[in-house]
Amino acid sequence: MTLSTRNIVLTGFMGAGKSTVGRYVADRLRRPFVDMDALIEERQGQTVAAIFAIEGETTFRRYESNLVHELAAQEGLVIATGGGALLNAAHREAFLATSTVVCLQADVDEVLRRVGRNGVRPLLNVENPRQHVESLLIQRAPAYGAIPLQLDTQGLSVAAVGDRVIALALGLTDGEFYALPVHAPGADYTIVIGDGALAHLAGLLSGLRIGPTAALVTNDTLAPLHGAAVMQALQAAGLAPVLCTIPDGEPFKTLDTVRDLYARFAQAQLERQSAVIALGGGVVGDTAGFAAATYLRGLPFIQMPTTLLSMVDASVGGKVGVDLPGVGKNLVGAFKQPLLVAADTALLETLPPAEFRAGLAEVVKHGILAAPDLFADLEGRGPRSLPHLIAEAVRVKVNVVEADPFEQHIRAHLNLGHTFGHALELVSNFSIRHGEAVAIGLAAASHLGVALGLCDSQVRDRIVRLLERLGLPVDMPDSIKATAQELLAAMSSDKKKKDNRLRFIVPRQIGQVEMADNIPTEAVITAWRAIGAK
Repeated sequence: MTLSTRNIVLTGFMGAGKSTVGRYVADRLRRPFVDMDALIEERQGQTVAAIFAIEGETTFRRYESNLVHELAAQEGLVIATGGGALLNAAHREAFLATSTVVCLQADVDEVLRRVGRNGVRPLLNVENPRQHVESLLIQRAPAYGAIPLQLDTQGLSVAAVGDRVIALALGLTDGEFYALPVHAPGADYTIVIGDGALAHLAGLLSGLRIGPTAALVTNDTLAPLHGAAVMQALQAAGLAPVLCTIPDGEPFKTLDTVRDLYARFAQAQLERQSAVIALGGGVVGDTAGFAAATYLRGLPFIQMPTTLLSMVDASVGGKVGVDLPGVGKNLVGAFKQPLLVAADTALLETLPPAEFRAGLAEVVKHGILAAPDLFADLEGRGPRSLPHLIAEAVRVKVNVVEADPFEQHIRAHLNLGHTFGHALELVSNFSIRHGEAVAIGLAAASHLGVALGLCDSQVRDRIVRLLERLGLPVDMPDSIKATAQELLAAMSSDKKKKDNRLRFIVPRQIGQVEMADNIPTEAVITAWRAIGAK
């Protein structure tokens, strides 16, 4: 789905977040941002408060009216109105005719908390601000209510509100959807997260540069559950898809499976614009993505993740690849950015509880990396919704991969817990779930951080407690008999080595990690033994 050139207009009462959210949306969409009050101040050479005091509100409203009609005649802007700008029916009609208009909402307590009594807001320079705000909200309710798109900002970060605004601008208006634009080298795309995204597949695919033929790649477990519905949705979008089923499980994430996909692609006569659509978890996404990256020197690729793990991690960032059995994980791969990631959280209803818990390990990892509020939510009463949880976690990865698309520096931070976890997977012959291995790896990395003096023991204990609270393992499972020395040897195949030295990511505090290399072998052995290795 491509965003139209219509303006995006944010309106609502003072303190609802119009300007801060507007700047975020404009930055994510690479669009010009216009703050109407700020532009009026610039043109008149005085503040809004001064205009009210010296020239009167009537004069200010005239300036505002002229600007509304001026901006409504343009396109491709993100606009934050003043709180009273769209009380005028003619102003509302002008913007609604040419723009996506979203009214942001906040209650009285939140308004007063955000704006305070600092003299900058002329309408709050009264004896009883609370009473005045309550009165104004009642007066303005009919005008604000006349705007079809309403968004409650209570308890949401600026980024969360902004991602929901972008989803509304994409036409996702019938539920809680988040749309996160990703800016990758030569391949910008959008991640859409929400319950019911599959129902919007035709709209999401519109505007993408793909041909009429397509391959839907899924595994033999998911095909009976979701294959028919997705095939029908693709057909409704005007595509002629062929269903390609691969075996379920990490042991089949191999070049042999990719070779089988090549044969199916050739049989289906896929062309250079034929899309490969991955419906599944990380194994399906990585395998199908690698096939898409290499068949005919590259086919368009679309991700439809079906597990929590793949929604928050594997489907984001453009890394695809397969394992070399008995040698190492993801050793053969490529960077292949998708055209679209559509994460329908309703598909998680069929996910076994153990698989869902395994996905939470990556959510915890993202909290440790750069989202302390997300980490605290998991420690407390939990996130407000599943789409919100996934969006908060995905945003961390988006920020990292945009800063380092080809893993030259800080993208290595995403490997927190993975150097240990991949070794566990290898010695278990991939019998342990990836998310469970990552959870144990997070615990081990925390123990290593303490041993190196980089991490406080209280931080380590918070991480371990949260993992346990979520039902995730923090110690070596009994099924793995490898010793600490054998696990250390298994780490030697890690593809993140540099100059033949392992690099470890360790937490410093919740929300901050550090890369460490040239680590004494004894410290790594100590970390392995701290989680139960012999």
